[in-house]
Amino acid sequence: MKLKILRLHDSATIPEYAHSTDSGLDLAAVEEIEIPARESRLVRTGIAIELPPNTEAQVRPRSGLALKHQITVLNTPGTVDEGYRGEIGVILINHGNSSFTVTQGMKIAQMVIAPVIRVEIEEISQLSSTSRGVGGFGSTGH
Repeated sequence: MKLKILRLHDSATIPEYAHSTDSGLDLAAVEEIEIPARESRLVRTGIAIELPPNTEAQVRPRSGLALKHQITVLNTPGTVDEGYRGEIGVILINHGNSSFTVTQGMKIAQMVIAPVIRVEIEEISQLSSTSRGVGGFGSTGH
């Protein structure tokens, strides 16, 4: 299965797996941008992708940025649909108390390619019953 990548900017980094067993491809910033404390910014990657049929790309946080700098992906996981051909952008949020600078080439997120299951929609008048029923958070006693 192939992921086709179009470099939109000369300094863009082509995503790659850091290790052969990784599930996420590293996404890197194509620009330097300041993210003030408690604010978010859209960070450009300088790439566009063409996903394989029946897949999506999920943009997820990097654990090191979250642990060391309180930087994470705001809409995690961000979804890139199969038909999207624009630049991949990552919405980063700074949960920390001081400003954070994203530098050009910095790994800012990871992108996981996942299968998509499409369903037919059927409106019904009642759902089937289960042992859980409508029990919500904490309904199992934990």
